[in-house]
Amino acid sequence: MAALHASRIFATVLGLSALTALAPASAATVTDLVPDNLPKSLAGSYLAARSADSAHDVHSAIGYFESALEADPDNSNLIERLLLLQASDGAIDAAGGLAERLVAVDVRSPLARMILAARELKSGAFADAETGLAQTAKQPLPALTAGLLSAWADQGQGPDHTDAAIKKIESLNGPSWYGIFKDYHHAILADLAGRPDEAVTAISAAFKADNSALRVVEAYARILARAGKRDDAIKALQTYDASQPNHPVIKDLLADLRGGKTPPPTVNSAQAGAAEVLYGLGSAIGTDEGVELPAAYLQLAHYLDPDSYLPLLALADMLQVAQRCEDAIAIYARIPDASPLRPVADIQSGLCLDELDRVDEAATHVKRVVDADPANLEAVMALGNIYRAHNRFTEAADAYTRGIATITDKSKADWRIFYFRGVSYERSKHWPEAEADFKQALEINPNQPQVLNYLGYSWVDMGMNLDQALNMIKTAVDLRPNDGYIVDSLGWAYFKLGRYGEAVTQLERAVELKPEDSVINDHLGDAFWRIGRKLEATFQWQHAKDLGPDPEERDKIVKKLESGMPADAHSAG
Repeated sequence: MAALHASRIFATVLGLSALTALAPASAATVTDLVPDNLPKSLAGSYLAARSADSAHDVHSAIGYFESALEADPDNSNLIERLLLLQASDGAIDAAGGLAERLVAVDVRSPLARMILAARELKSGAFADAETGLAQTAKQPLPALTAGLLSAWADQGQGPDHTDAAIKKIESLNGPSWYGIFKDYHHAILADLAGRPDEAVTAISAAFKADNSALRVVEAYARILARAGKRDDAIKALQTYDASQPNHPVIKDLLADLRGGKTPPPTVNSAQAGAAEVLYGLGSAIGTDEGVELPAAYLQLAHYLDPDSYLPLLALADMLQVAQRCEDAIAIYARIPDASPLRPVADIQSGLCLDELDRVDEAATHVKRVVDADPANLEAVMALGNIYRAHNRFTEAADAYTRGIATITDKSKADWRIFYFRGVSYERSKHWPEAEADFKQALEINPNQPQVLNYLGYSWVDMGMNLDQALNMIKTAVDLRPNDGYIVDSLGWAYFKLGRYGEAVTQLERAVELKPEDSVINDHLGDAFWRIGRKLEATFQWQHAKDLGPDPEERDKIVKKLESGMPADAHSAG
């Protein structure tokens, strides 16, 4: 069973049972396991399929599993794994044929029943979908999936079926996380059916359970506005935007409501309602057992509602988190330029390209968003951070400056952009500008430990404002006592003040917290040297050198290994 993960989109869910029988084990490459001249056989195809599956080469895995099935056509485990891969890859038509084969040998298969129901719902065969879904296995996730899909199949058969559809939702019994899904779908189904009071009651319950979930907040605002409660709807959207700024769905809906428009229902058809089932559950399923099952849900959601691109965005984000950036980029590319989600897709594509060390391509994707809207601070930060991570500090500072120029009323969250520009200025040797940005960041957020540490450490390293710097770093340590970099700053401040015993105490603790950091080990070596522990100092310097410092710092360490430190402590460093 998959692990529980709270509040991904709505609540928590359990993975389908029996879908991991052929989950990929750790393996090398296909060619490592299967020689080129191996005759086609069940064993050879199966080994090749497993290897390709482990390497996330979905297309190859599908081909090899198909070959294995030719040799063993009634093997339900092979059929199920192939079916899951096809659905997760978006090959829904091919998956439909395979699902028919699977229910012939496993009539209650949750995966096959879900895929067949999606195909029937899309074609308008609502009664057939209902009949098939009733045969689904009754584990928690399959039962909720089938129950909600069956309710939308009921609704698809006409307004005289609305009572039955809502009764079906309300009759679903299961774990506590069922509740928010039931309330949400009751609400949007009632709204579609023209029952505003019932919709308000149900969505209010969902909103009370989770007012941070995108689709719940959006539906809450839509339903309240449609029921004449526009001010309450606007307030809910403003609250969401304050904690999760500039989401395009919320931004557009808020603009519509402020402009006096009455929004349409959250869904406009039974098919779109069924897509919401699959999108919500697919976004909430954990990936502990792989991304294939949630990916199948999300692909089916987009199949049922091709005009909705939130499922593709969720799928691409999931692949990105799983470090499958090439696959994620391909999914992001399916979101059209006209979609309000395109800027988000461009930003995330840029971050993926950066992970793949395709830095210029990454910057091009994100810069497109910044050029279109310099006030999009998420895009500005992403662009600046890409440049900064690759030591392109002048370009980073220029990117942050474009965003800062659009800020009229500074909020507490804006400390970050001033801080990052300050770092970029400092690293590109524009100290006065850097210092001004750090001070601005502290004016916005006075107790921000990263800023206190960076400004304090910079002053210490330059021998400036040492007492003030020490107090700032002490405050940062109080706020982040287990941050090795901040503890190192305190130790280095003591060192610069000639308080070597206190420096050693702090620097030893910093090394414990960040043993892999070259600079911290180097600092501890300097402090050891000053208190006469020269053998230990030499060990720390050698260790710092082995940790791969920047070339300039490495040269300094080598010099100290050869001849020690000068007699004047305050000339060290």
